[in-house]
Amino acid sequence: MNVIRTLPLLVLALALSACAGKPARDSAPVSVEVAPAAAPAADVADTDAVSAEAVADTAAQATQASTDPAAAPVTGGTAPTNAEDDFAALYGGPAPTADGTEPTGAPYDPWEPFNRRVHSFNNVVDRAVARPLAVAYTNVVPRFARTGVSNFFSNLRAPVTITNQLLQGRPDDAWDSLGRFLMNSTLGIGGLFDPASKAMVPRRKEDFGQTLGTWGWRRSRYVELPFFGPRTVRDVFGLAGDMPLSPIRTIEEDKIRIGLQGLQLVDMRSQLLAVDDMRDNAVDEYSLVRDAWLQRRNYQIENDLRGKHARGKDDPDAPIPVDAMPMPNWGN
Repeated sequence: MNVIRTLPLLVLALALSACAGKPARDSAPVSVEVAPAAAPAADVADTDAVSAEAVADTAAQATQASTDPAAAPVTGGTAPTNAEDDFAALYGGPAPTADGTEPTGAPYDPWEPFNRRVHSFNNVVDRAVARPLAVAYTNVVPRFARTGVSNFFSNLRAPVTITNQLLQGRPDDAWDSLGRFLMNSTLGIGGLFDPASKAMVPRRKEDFGQTLGTWGWRRSRYVELPFFGPRTVRDVFGLAGDMPLSPIRTIEEDKIRIGLQGLQLVDMRSQLLAVDDMRDNAVDEYSLVRDAWLQRRNYQIENDLRGKHARGKDDPDAPIPVDAMPMPNWGN
């Protein structure tokens, strides 16, 4: 009998503990505009007369605001609905507004403590290995040779870009990228030169993370990976989509493949030397890198969603591609 009596209490305690474990929602109380008080009788004679209709309208608005909270102006955020909670759990961010636009707010970074530790590790590797190699590379290799190396690796990204443009429903852009790839591969001597740019063929860079963004995965939680650097959960899945399309990763000779990947990493790092001073002098270098990366990434996805004539110039920067990392060749 005692067990039967205590069973409901145990169920209630479990329910309360589950509710207490749920993250708190940031919501501000709804503020209500109150109609201004009537002027003192002594001041009425010194002011202009107010029509009876205006007084009636003001009183009606005050009554509606006090009885209908939905009609009152809101100054703070309202608590999310269950559907918005489900959207955030699936896609890593707040749900879009009624008109389809994405809400703006602070970067979605619930894993910040973990990300900061990984960021510190990446900074140690960067300052000990990557940055010195990039500085030596720029000091030793002439500018025209470094430009040729950058053109070569950019041209090798064409198969990834073309495939993702087709997946995004942009056959015209894929045709332009294919023409650019063929022109640079032949007239440009394997991509070392860039005659396609002189022919006004646009240069675009696409990856599967951007494709997932155009398919609807617009916002995703931020995560920083060892060696790969800033990412989102969406872009981590994008790495798996780009991996089979990498020309470098199809090279079976380990020495050649790893040598090309190392050269590509040094080339990419040398292009970021200009922002090192800004990063070193930042109050919070992690927040600077995270916010700048997310804003640029969101711009890339928003730019993909525009029409061809409304689309702006593509951001030449892109996340570290999977073919630039000496990872195991799982395809063999």
